[in-house]
Amino acid sequence: MLPLDKQNHYRERYKRRRRGWRSSGEELEALMRRRLHPHSRVLDVGCGRGGVLELFWQTVALPVGLDPDFPSLREHRTRRQPFATGSMPSACAFVEHLPFRAAEFDMVLAIWVLEHLPQPHAALSEIARVLKPGGYFIFLTPNAWHPLIWANRASQLLPVVQKALVPRLYGRTEADTFRVHYRANMPQWLKQLARASGFQVVSQRAIQDPSYLAFNSMLFELSALLESILPPAWGVHLLGEWQRA
Repeated sequence: MLPLDKQNHYRERYKRRRRGWRSSGEELEALMRRRLHPHSRVLDVGCGRGGVLELFWQTVALPVGLDPDFPSLREHRTRRQPFATGSMPSACAFVEHLPFRAAEFDMVLAIWVLEHLPQPHAALSEIARVLKPGGYFIFLTPNAWHPLIWANRASQLLPVVQKALVPRLYGRTEADTFRVHYRANMPQWLKQLARASGFQVVSQRAIQDPSYLAFNSMLFELSALLESILPPAWGVHLLGEWQRA
């Protein structure tokens, strides 16, 4: 896996040539800053060992991390943050069966989760149930139209290849790598799922990022060239903001 500092180095290079471009992580953080307030009650489904909610959990009324993998929750990074009073509340459960009352949260996050859902409609309906009317569902997920995701889907037939490729796409260790289904990873599918699950699409867009294959300068240039050729809607990541009807 490319070290994060090297990946960020190439992202900075890409920013200099594409004025106004921001990585999907930066766009996600900016979106959350616009929507969160001190009274927010936020659920992070599939939180694993940590994520973007780490930046905000001590500034909102109720942050909750949820994951079906108990060892990941036990090792959540908020437990090790300096100056933290306690750790972020968490629950071990599947997103298809959320252990919360209806209309409990103002915001639900799903970061690198949708690609793992075997039954996305069931999961999204549960997310809609626990959101307050007018609440926001924010997600970040791979875009199934991008060639890298095609490669990952094909690699499922060759586990050795997939073992090497998945950490490159998601930035996760083998212990944090779970089966993918890609049943909610195309823009049009997502819009249909939104309507069927009780959401209105506020925004949903693809974000390009050539750093994933940037093992060296030459590969970075080739990746940047590929991004310039591909349709904008084929960007490697999809960032979505839906609102509970």
